[in-house]
Amino acid sequence: MEFNITGNQFVRDGHPIKLISGSVHYFRNMPDTWDDIFNKMKAMGLNCVETYTAWNMHEPKPREFCFEDRLNIAEFIKQAADHNLMVIVRPGPYICAEWEFGGLPWWLQNEDDMEIRCMNKTYIKYFDRYLDRLFDEIRPLLCTNGGPIIMLQCENEYGYYGDDKEYLKYLKEGYRRRGIDVPLFTSDGPEEAHLLDGSVEGCISTLNFGSDVEGRFKDHDRLYPNQPKMCMEMWDGWFDAWGDDEHHTTSAGDYAKTVSDMLEKGSVNMYMFIGGTNFGFTSGANHYERYAPDVTSYDYDALLTECGDTTPKYMTIREVIQGYTEAPLPEVPPNRRKLSYGKVALRQTAKLMDNINALSSPIESNVPLNMEKYGIGYGYVLYETRLNRDYVDAELSFESIGDRALVYIEDCLQGVVYVNDEELSLKINAKAGETMYILVENMGRTNFGSKMMRKKGIAGRLLIDGKIHFSWKAYPLEMNNLDKLIFKSEEIKTGFFKGTFEVNDIADTFLSLDNFTKGFVTINGFNIGRFWEIGPQKTLYVPACILKKGKNEIIVFESDGLKGEAKVSFTDKHDLGSGENA
Repeated sequence: MEFNITGNQFVRDGHPIKLISGSVHYFRNMPDTWDDIFNKMKAMGLNCVETYTAWNMHEPKPREFCFEDRLNIAEFIKQAADHNLMVIVRPGPYICAEWEFGGLPWWLQNEDDMEIRCMNKTYIKYFDRYLDRLFDEIRPLLCTNGGPIIMLQCENEYGYYGDDKEYLKYLKEGYRRRGIDVPLFTSDGPEEAHLLDGSVEGCISTLNFGSDVEGRFKDHDRLYPNQPKMCMEMWDGWFDAWGDDEHHTTSAGDYAKTVSDMLEKGSVNMYMFIGGTNFGFTSGANHYERYAPDVTSYDYDALLTECGDTTPKYMTIREVIQGYTEAPLPEVPPNRRKLSYGKVALRQTAKLMDNINALSSPIESNVPLNMEKYGIGYGYVLYETRLNRDYVDAELSFESIGDRALVYIEDCLQGVVYVNDEELSLKINAKAGETMYILVENMGRTNFGSKMMRKKGIAGRLLIDGKIHFSWKAYPLEMNNLDKLIFKSEEIKTGFFKGTFEVNDIADTFLSLDNFTKGFVTINGFNIGRFWEIGPQKTLYVPACILKKGKNEIIVFESDGLKGEAKVSFTDKHDLGSGENA
């Protein structure tokens, strides 16, 4: 396949072409679902798939690269080619995507001289190393090498963030230096300032928006009259944050009009075709006046639901696209099966404090340090100290917290401090010699804007009645291996709860945790994500591929307190809040 840009047109094999694309993040969807997703793309009339790449997943620790299982981007692209889909890749290195730290690896924050997304020498050293390795996967699949990849993006929405044009130029030249010889592009908000700060010579400029095609292209038409017109992210829904009133939804009819208007003007990439899931601790956050961590589901009210079902919105857009394609569209594939496995009692329990040495090793320091300093990026940190004297209604205050701290004296909860609290403090009562524990949860690094570099854990001074308390131990808790937990049969309110359930017929299912308050869940060792009673998300998606015939294990970590019986239920219905796909 030959693909290039001639004037203001995309050209494939010598013929002008409209790109009709959809966003699919391989890292948010299980590999056994990719074929189904691609079939549903073809049945909707799409000729292209777009994906980000997630640096923090591919290089979880410095020089430790992973391109296996759902991180096998090369296999994802090859399967797209098998379905006759062109591919657009957006490597970032920053991707936003409501993904933890915008796709950047947490360990960048341990560099004292680090400044992200600019000509910072340390940042450049690390992203150069990442791109060297990533492009080894991508380069053989470029259309110039016989593959399906037609375009790559340099950076992402940079016009919203900064104005280092030398940095953008360095990125672009680095792509070319590494043999990326397909067209390059940037994507930004539609306002003139965003376009001017986010664009770079040698890359076409595309836009991100959700409505009003002509209005959004007003500045672009004036600044770049001889470039192809493409909306690289035409938002068909929105993401949910913990504490939102309900699941965000948008109108299928309104979106259909926007897609139609865009196809009249040029090309489109629908964001998202399928959102997928923020498995584990991968969800990001926004942080403006308040911190807003995203829920586990990235359903997004997209064209396909989180679990891959077609929606009324999908069928409406399919009718629009049929008007721009000559041949009749393929039949829409059926949705994958969902099953209800019923209630499961979690009769085995393990207290966190009793198992702390099975989960972690203590690190001593004069004062509490941020999570990153302890060598982990995700999960929790348990801080421990012995108090030297009696305290009566003493004020425990945090200079900065990332993001939520539960404070205990021995096994008695004193209170919770959350980053959004008006005062980052609480009262404690203790006697000399008692132990204070502070369990701090990282609920997701900010993925957009100027507060991305905020640290997690206890990120500043911690004071008791205005004075520094010294001599601490910290237990980093990545929670990525729970095999060494020692379970008993005793009633507890917080900690780990384990049960087993039988599966004879494997299918997708959804987990309801009505009696639990806050924490995360693993099934057969796979972390399916966080839960929190404040919603809007009420159930967690359980993909079929993590289940097995016969006995399956579920472990729930509850940080805040069980409210009833320790039981959960598996249902065939997903509950994301009051909204539903429109």
